Amino acid sequence: MAFNTGAALLDALVLSVVSRQDSYGYRITQQVRQLMTLSESTLYPVLRRLQKEDCLEVYDQEYAGRNRRYYRITPKGRQMLEEYRIQWNDYKQRVDQMLQEEEQL
Repeated sequence: MAFNTGAALLDALVLSVVSRQDSYGYRITQQVRQLMTLSESTLYPVLRRLQKEDCLEVYDQEYAGRNRRYYRITPKGRQMLEEYRIQWNDYKQRVDQMLQEEEQL
């Protein structure tokens, strides 16, 4: 993506992915990578911070003989995601308006 993507957008995308289904780090990374360039080393600090802020909770589950750490959205995380969605819609409308201004003349 050619546009600058900030931390708030990354938080919103991570919360959105996890809100659909509990997930683990690699899988979250793959889903977010469909929209933006992202390394796992970038994602894990975001997951830890969202966990620390009580937006995500973690649990381990065995997979192929190893424990895999899963992330689940909390009620506070759902509330934050809803706020991000409202802010995103407002931002998107303003950007669309600005970028399409010439068409409206």
